[in-house]
Amino acid sequence: MKTLYGIQYLRAFAALAVVVFHAAEKTGEHFAIGAAGVDVFFVISGFIMWVISDRRPMTPQGFLLDRIRRIAPSYWLVTGVMIAGAVVGLFPNLKLTGAHILASLFFIPAPSPSTGDIWPVLVQGWTLSFEMFFYVLFAGALFLSRRWRLLYLTAIFGGFFLIGLLFEPASPVLKTYTRPIILEFLGGVFIAELWIKRWIAGTSLGLACVGASLSGFATIFLIGADFDETICGPLAMALVYGMVSLETDGSIGRVPLLTYLGDASYSIYLWHTLAISVIVKAAGMIGLSTTSTIALAAVGGTVLGAAAYELVEKPLRKVLSSDLLKQNVVERRPS
Repeated sequence: MKTLYGIQYLRAFAALAVVVFHAAEKTGEHFAIGAAGVDVFFVISGFIMWVISDRRPMTPQGFLLDRIRRIAPSYWLVTGVMIAGAVVGLFPNLKLTGAHILASLFFIPAPSPSTGDIWPVLVQGWTLSFEMFFYVLFAGALFLSRRWRLLYLTAIFGGFFLIGLLFEPASPVLKTYTRPIILEFLGGVFIAELWIKRWIAGTSLGLACVGASLSGFATIFLIGADFDETICGPLAMALVYGMVSLETDGSIGRVPLLTYLGDASYSIYLWHTLAISVIVKAAGMIGLSTTSTIALAAVGGTVLGAAAYELVEKPLRKVLSSDLLKQNVVERRPS
């Protein structure tokens, strides 16, 4: 699949928005609009998985293995850093239990012993529990023929949403997986199907969708309204739909820096809070202003994420891809 630069740029901006959100939060300030980066990520994830599955044949097992290889190693490494830091006293507020560590490593929603909230050891890893849930359900769709997959995904995601709406489950797992936010993945799938069939808006309507989405996010931020998935989900879908419409129309070119940040967005998302914590603490010791602290922390978080992309994610991906290639060769070798 050719690079969709609009999607890459959205991944970059979504990651940077989350970085600024956490930098501001760490200093006691608020940049609530940054949290909407997660909603954009979820819509993009649904879009990309549907397009990839349409472009190349894949088995459910192969799909899940590919996703685990892509998501888990870096996440496990950062979680390990957090655990080691807590053990030696670097994170005094982080309480550890064996059950919570295991749940975190295997993407199972569980209450944190530190706060009681349903967070993993690495707090931003809560989104990966949703991603893995989506991947498992998506793998189920791959057992079906192409024409039944969209109906299956609509039924299964709609079913989980209705369970949450009607029964308000109390268990951490069901409470997590029945939230309305899961419909953002389905929204991305529908946008991808529209894009594949070329049922896409032209430049004017694409710009209107992007403008309406950004205006909506800004308005919510300015009036101080709550950022929740029932509002941010549709706005994120409008943003992605508008960007892929502009992409189809040839209105988006390549911007190297944004393309790179899009590539590095996963590492930036995983690693940035480590740098932010150190920088905010150091800035407090030297009396740096809040605005300067937020800016420095955001830059530091982004730089650490980019470094992790080069030094951790890319080498891991290369090694795991090589192992997968060898495995495929062995499996195909005549006996």
